Amino acid sequence: MAGGLMEQAFVFLGAAVVTVPIAKRLGLGSVLGYLIAGAIIGPYALGIVADDVNDVMHFAEFGVVMMLFLVGLELQPSVLWKLRVPIVGLGGAQVLLSTGLMTLVAVAFGLPWQTALVVGMILSLSSTAIVLQLLNENGLMKSQLGQSSFAVLLFQDIAVIPMLALMPLLALTSPSVVDEANQLSGWQHAAQLFAVIGAIILAGKYLLRPLFRIIAETKMREIFTATALFLVIGIALLMNAIGVSAALGTFIAGVVLAESEYRHELEAEIAPFKGLLLGLFFISVGASINFSILMAEPLQIGALVVLLMLCKMLVLFSLSRIFKLKGGNGWYFTFALSQAGEFCFVLFSFAGQHHILGSDIIDPLVVVVALSMAATPILMILQDKVIEPLFVRKGCKQQEADEIDDGDTPVILAGMGRFGQIVARLLTMKGYQVTVLEHDAGQIELLRSFGTKVFYGDASRGDLLHAAGADHAKLLVVAVDEHEKAMEIVTHARKHYPHLKILVRAIGRLEVHDLNVAGANIIVRETFHSALNLGEQALEELGLSKQEAQNSAEIFKQHDEHNVLAMGSFHEDEKKYRSQAQENYDALAAVLQADVNDEELEQAPIDTKKPVTD
Repeated sequence: MAGGLMEQAFVFLGAAVVTVPIAKRLGLGSVLGYLIAGAIIGPYALGIVADDVNDVMHFAEFGVVMMLFLVGLELQPSVLWKLRVPIVGLGGAQVLLSTGLMTLVAVAFGLPWQTALVVGMILSLSSTAIVLQLLNENGLMKSQLGQSSFAVLLFQDIAVIPMLALMPLLALTSPSVVDEANQLSGWQHAAQLFAVIGAIILAGKYLLRPLFRIIAETKMREIFTATALFLVIGIALLMNAIGVSAALGTFIAGVVLAESEYRHELEAEIAPFKGLLLGLFFISVGASINFSILMAEPLQIGALVVLLMLCKMLVLFSLSRIFKLKGGNGWYFTFALSQAGEFCFVLFSFAGQHHILGSDIIDPLVVVVALSMAATPILMILQDKVIEPLFVRKGCKQQEADEIDDGDTPVILAGMGRFGQIVARLLTMKGYQVTVLEHDAGQIELLRSFGTKVFYGDASRGDLLHAAGADHAKLLVVAVDEHEKAMEIVTHARKHYPHLKILVRAIGRLEVHDLNVAGANIIVRETFHSALNLGEQALEELGLSKQEAQNSAEIFKQHDEHNVLAMGSFHEDEKKYRSQAQENYDALAAVLQADVNDEELEQAPIDTKKPVTD
């Protein structure tokens, strides 16, 4: 493409705007949409952007640079210590076993063991960008699955450092061969790398904090943003100057700054760039697929992609069992990490520059890496639509619902997580009997270890509610944390047990409308009371008397309860909903600022037939 950076950026963004919404609408996910966009506009298809693949990948790498800087900022020492076992154990085992298995495969293809080991090390890495995107889109980052996947990715990112140091020693050419770019031998290049990393760590601890303190004192947000970008770009240029991945250096800088008092400000300023740059990275990966190589030997390239992913899946599935990733988590973990990663492009480039691998090996393997990344979203769709439902059905057959032997209690509680436990403890301590139903086998095992009586079963099943005594119970408390499951339970109970008073937990305001229509009597948004209590205490700390703070919190509570239900009739009309929400906000702000007295509070026109709290 003859134009400059602005023209390339325009085409990249245009391709994303057109392709990604279509991919999302078809259920293919955003990552696959970006990859398809890149493949279409890339130099090996329509040729709209970049004269060669190197231009595209240089443009893309900054997306990974920004992402890994933000990942590093989130890695405080306490988090690293908490993840020490999965990082070292699970992550280390994955890299070592994957490297070993793929080295053996490469030797079987006739490569010398040194070359095979280099290829095995490079292909053992997975895509941090793709996996984190998948976990974030599915809300899994805080789960056991998310933490385990993140631990493996983190170890892989750290493992790049010794890989870069070791690879020059595995070159088949003479060890005295000198790098033409900087006139350094292999061991000198490794020493230079560690010296630069040490300098980044020291600068992060002793220079960057004072710098950010000076910038923060200017109270100019745009200067703070400029400084943050200056830091990231500067480290990226430094790492590029010594022939090492820029993403590695910024990741280390992020870790160093994780304890800084400016960590949150840095995240806030850089985060808006993250999603866009990651999208551009995925487009660039799609554009890097060399269709001429693929068309020349499609069966061989396809077989290598399948072989690569099968080798990694074998290792990952075995480790998921050893480290007790139960249920569908093990399958998700296996599929999500089965591709090669973005660092592979960097390491292949490094290996080529140092004459460790020849172009006859690097060129087809670059295509294999890109295709494995493109195959991951498709594999995850297969996992979600086919594998997971089969696994869930199998799990249901393995464990039947418990036989309930105390079905005459006045209260049935569905869901015994942290929310449900508080409800159950309060009721039982006041002397009321509660029949508890829980569908998570692991949670049941934990509760029973503490002596809590709980029955395994899905409360949305009519026969189970009947066995639990729904015909005679007074209350059904729905405390499950899945909105769809809560809707099933409420809908069934209201239809078949109209006498039951249904109290249900809701995630937020929008879920309240659905549960209200389904027939719930009392709906409690799960964070409202705790947030309201904290806000009340904040008002006291700001100088209001205890009574004034309580009055303000009560006014807010009553108006919010009323408005949530009142807006339910048009919650599907987004424009009208937003407009009404703003009107309600302005009206409530006016009431609170008018120092309303108790008499005005009592006269507030609040509908309390169906209280909605949070």
